[in-house]
Amino acid sequence: MQSKLSDIELIEQTLAGDQSAYADLVKRHQRFVFTLAMRFTKTREDAEEVAQDSFIKAYRSLQNFEGHSKFSTWFYSIVYTTAMTFLRKKRLDTSSLDDENNFIQVDNQGGGMDNDLAENRSRSYYLNQAIGQLLPDDALIITLFYMGEQSLEEIAVTLGIEPNNVKVKLFRARQRLKEKLERTLKHEVKELI
Repeated sequence: MQSKLSDIELIEQTLAGDQSAYADLVKRHQRFVFTLAMRFTKTREDAEEVAQDSFIKAYRSLQNFEGHSKFSTWFYSIVYTTAMTFLRKKRLDTSSLDDENNFIQVDNQGGGMDNDLAENRSRSYYLNQAIGQLLPDDALIITLFYMGEQSLEEIAVTLGIEPNNVKVKLFRARQRLKEKLERTLKHEVKELI
């Protein structure tokens, strides 16, 4: 079964002419790519377009992947540049931050209890809402580091900056995220009291 193959093995099979191997790569990375695209575009339709364009660009450039970094790092840099190009072309108007359709729910990693599920969904909702209020660069770094589990070095490659700059940007993004969460949750607590 190809889903157990590594990204490198799937790339090799794709380059050898096996289209289903690339389909497995797409399936493996599509959810996170869509999440990254949503962080920039804020609308489902635009995120789908950026994600699709990114997969097409990656396919066309697959022979250029040298394997010096993980495939995901190389690929997420394509997503980043595709999203930036898309935003420049579109010159997006900002969408409402209150539109809960703009946020992706994170899978429940906890147990099967209803209270745990509700609590995790609530946390995910508020976290995604706060991340959605950040500037796109801050949201991207937070998403790559925590959801994508990318190292500082991998994020540096993706963004084309030094790892020390990533560390500083991540620290600042965390601070801004904390402020957003405090404001959001403070407001929620007031509503409950």
